[in-house]
Amino acid sequence: MKTEVIRIEKEKDVNVIIGQSHFIKTVEDVYETIATRTANAQFAVAFVEASGKCLVRKEGNDAALTQCAAENAFKIGAGHSFIILVKNAYPISILNALKQIQEVCQIFCATANDVEVIVAETTLGRGILGVVDGFQPHGIETDEDCKERRDLLRALHYKL
Repeated sequence: MKTEVIRIEKEKDVNVIIGQSHFIKTVEDVYETIATRTANAQFAVAFVEASGKCLVRKEGNDAALTQCAAENAFKIGAGHSFIILVKNAYPISILNALKQIQEVCQIFCATANDVEVIVAETTLGRGILGVVDGFQPHGIETDEDCKERRDLLRALHYKL
């Protein structure tokens, strides 16, 4: 077995969700789920087919995001993995709905941070071992940091 680290390429203002599913139907179901829950979002999903033609399947409402998602999925190359790119919306708006899609097995990350995917390759194929989401901590929050966090959540209307 060999391992490889794949850096996800995306624009800074784009959120990424990486997960694992079990069926080609994922592409259309994810598209419909996002489209019905985000009015102004630009998004794309790419799914790595694990049998048959073994293609990267893709859907999206933005051509550049769709191409970017497909290229990242191809680099990862792990069967039944998927990557979603979202612009002008936050993953929190769609994450629970994605988890409710019948064929979604797991979500590895949902973030706007820089992301690296740790992939293992065997004689059978490739699989995602995990992800690195962002950077190491620089310290422990102070009272001022805590206040800033709480203020931000309220400014974003995630807390009352």
